[in-house]
Amino acid sequence: MRFMSLAVAAAIALNPIGVAAQAEDQGGPLIDYGTRFLPAIAAKGMVAGPEELASEAGLAMLKIGGNAIDAAVATGFALAVTLPRAGNIAGGGFMLLHLAETDEQVFIDYREMAPALATRDMFLNEDGSVNKQMAYNSVNAAGVPGTVAGLIHALENYGSLDLKTVIQPAIDLAEQGFEVPAALHLNLRSAAQRLAKNDEANRVYLAGTATAPLMGSLFKQPDLAATLKRIRERGRDGFYKGKTAELVVAEMQRQGGLMTQADLASYQAIERTPVRSSFRGYELVSAPPPSSGGVHVSQILKLLEPFPLKELGHNSAAYLHLLIESMKLAYADRSEYLGDPDRTAVPVAKLISDDFLDQRRTLIRDAVATPSSEIRPGTVEDRESTETTHFSIADQFGNVVSNTYTINFSFGSGIVVPGTGMLLNNEMDDFAAKPGSPNGYGLIQGESNAVSAGSRPLSSMTPTLVLKNGKPWIATGSPGGSRIITAVAQTLLNVMAFDMTLGLATSAPRVHHQWMPDMAMVEPGISIDTVNILEASQHKILRSDRTIGRVNSVQIEDGWLYGYTDPRRPGGHVATW
Repeated sequence: MRFMSLAVAAAIALNPIGVAAQAEDQGGPLIDYGTRFLPAIAAKGMVAGPEELASEAGLAMLKIGGNAIDAAVATGFALAVTLPRAGNIAGGGFMLLHLAETDEQVFIDYREMAPALATRDMFLNEDGSVNKQMAYNSVNAAGVPGTVAGLIHALENYGSLDLKTVIQPAIDLAEQGFEVPAALHLNLRSAAQRLAKNDEANRVYLAGTATAPLMGSLFKQPDLAATLKRIRERGRDGFYKGKTAELVVAEMQRQGGLMTQADLASYQAIERTPVRSSFRGYELVSAPPPSSGGVHVSQILKLLEPFPLKELGHNSAAYLHLLIESMKLAYADRSEYLGDPDRTAVPVAKLISDDFLDQRRTLIRDAVATPSSEIRPGTVEDRESTETTHFSIADQFGNVVSNTYTINFSFGSGIVVPGTGMLLNNEMDDFAAKPGSPNGYGLIQGESNAVSAGSRPLSSMTPTLVLKNGKPWIATGSPGGSRIITAVAQTLLNVMAFDMTLGLATSAPRVHHQWMPDMAMVEPGISIDTVNILEASQHKILRSDRTIGRVNSVQIEDGWLYGYTDPRRPGGHVATW
């Protein structure tokens, strides 16, 4: 484990970057967390997550003899209760596992799917423009949920405890309630106006007052507890069939939605081959399509690999120039080639190959920005949120889990299905409602990700494992919509190229560029002198108080576990054993 020098610590203390951040990516008060850079340390087990009660629920599974997969399922269900802006049972995501017994990595895709009645132009107005109200805030914005199927698939195939045991903490939290922490109060306060537009969301989360519950008040969710109990008793059929499914379909019919009982009953989580690449002797294992994360983190790292990054200096203008230009190239390729691999061939191997990236690297000019309008997707031989949340887990047996899941926007569509206590996702916005036009995160996407019945929308979620000498070294990931990929890439670069501790690597200020719009977002903490140099180099810079990701990681070093949660938002917690 590397230790922070006093000089570095003093420099950071004078300029606490990344820690003056917002309670919400979409707005909120600035919160100064000081210089909290030392990771938590454990010997047996660890859960690094976005919320304390859910992390502790996962750790409780480890303490009774469960493995990391059991802990992940318990954490995932509990977050649906304690972190409703992103934790969910009606969303979807990806889980990446390292299994100690077989020394292999397994990737579980439980991404939402478009209903069978979905059509390519379902979100377009008569004049061809995108109907954002329908794409963001209607029942038709919801894809068929995958979270319950995904968590149960992981548990049944790789866990060691039964469903009744791992889901019980979530049921207890919903039924008995918990004191509203500052983070939940701030989340609900910032979303109150939106949630109040839906009668059931207003009733469940705002007690019918359009006002967030007070900090310290008892928050109970009896309808959600009942929904979780049906899952406890009947497994996946307790969600995808029976009363819960009937309630979902009834709300769809009441509001003119497309999702049917057949859509719910037919949903399946599936396993895919993870993306594998390397960087300076480390092996990266990450998310494959329908995530773009593994491909484009790999592209960014491999584009930068030949450059003397450490000599250039961390977050120097010279380094950030190379980083931003690499991001542009990766996101340009994303717009063209990435989509659901079950309906379009995604040339993963070609996109991360040395030959392809050597050619792309020639487009990076020395100290002069290339306008995004001059960058096109690379030519290959064939085609192939901000309100997301991530947790990383390691157990005493050597198993590791990296899990990212979402309902897309903060509190998803803002619609609660009456009688269920659960929020619908608005994940259909992750399709290209109109290919060539930006989605809710400003991402330009092509025909490969057009709306298609039964397809899974493209995602930026990037659960990632780094292997050192063939063994798990780091498990990491982040929320942040289009900013997930760049947040994960920079955290890994900070550790692997700049030899930072996990805490420093996570807390250091970040930049983000996604090709279109042609603008580099920079967090507080990037010096004004550096920004001036970048602007003189023809980079277009947006200085913003909005944060770039919220990385939660576990590192395994010399038999010890080190965990760190990103201080950019309140509420993060590393549960240790």
